[in-house]
Amino acid sequence: MLILGLDPSLSCTGWGLIARSGNRLSHVANGQVKTDPQAALAERLVTLDAELTDVIARHRPDCAAVEEVFVNKNPQSTLKLGQARGVCLLAAARAGLPVSEYATRLVKKAVVGTGGAEKAQVQAMLKVLLPGVKLAGADAADALAVAIAHAHLVR
Repeated sequence: MLILGLDPSLSCTGWGLIARSGNRLSHVANGQVKTDPQAALAERLVTLDAELTDVIARHRPDCAAVEEVFVNKNPQSTLKLGQARGVCLLAAARAGLPVSEYATRLVKKAVVGTGGAEKAQVQAMLKVLLPGVKLAGADAADALAVAIAHAHLVR
C-alpha cells in the first residue's frame, strides 16, 4: 500500500510517500510545494492544486492522510492554512483516494510516542523508521510523519 502524507500550508506544503507492506515501512519519495508569496491567493491555490495533482499522478498512491488545521493566534493565517488544506483534500479526493485526517498531537504520538514531541524528535524518528531517507525539508518531514501515523493507525 502506498500512502501519501500531506502537511498543508499556503507557503510550503509538504508531501511524503511511503510504502507499507505488513508491518514494514519504506520511503518512496518526499517533497515540498512552494507558492509565490507575491502572487494572488487564488493563483497560489491553483499552483498548489496543480503540483499536488502531478505528485498524485506520478506516484499513484492508494490513500492520502492530511494533517488537521491548528488555530494560529492570527486569524488570517488560520484562514489561509484552511484554504490550502482544502486544496490538499480536494486534490486527493478528486483522484479517488480515500482521505484520512489526523491532529498534529496524534501524528507526533504515533511517530515519537508523545504528542508533545519537538520537530527535531520527529525528524530523528523518521531516520530510524525510514533508514536512508533524505528529507526535502521540514514540511516534507512533517508529511512523512503524517503518512507513518496513518500506516500505524489504519489496518
